[in-house]
Amino acid sequence: MLDYVALGLILFVGVVLFYGIIALHDIPYEIAVSRNHPHQDAIHATGWVSLFTLHALWPFLWIWAMLYREDRGWGLSDGQSPKNHVEHLEAQVADLQQRLGALEATTTSVPAPEQPSSTHQSEER
Repeated sequence: MLDYVALGLILFVGVVLFYGIIALHDIPYEIAVSRNHPHQDAIHATGWVSLFTLHALWPFLWIWAMLYREDRGWGLSDGQSPKNHVEHLEAQVADLQQRLGALEATTTSVPAPEQPSSTHQSEER
């Protein structure tokens, strides 16, 4: 009787481990789905490939899935929409042009210092 209990326990643990590993490999795909990742299918397919490589690719899938968020994309933006960003840059350029014009106006009103003449030459022989 104890032999059957042990066999049942071994089978139960084996089934739980088998399905647990399959569920574990799907975590990056579920992250990608929740973030509306543009590469969801590639992450899912690579997760299955990772099963056959003993999860060697799994950490990279996790990173790949976590990099993208729908509200900020790949995380490389400054939080502004592209139109607002361009308007901000144009305002900065206009400000710099105005400051440069003011600087040029002040430098043209000041006379340039005279350069010393180099007519003095000495001859030594």
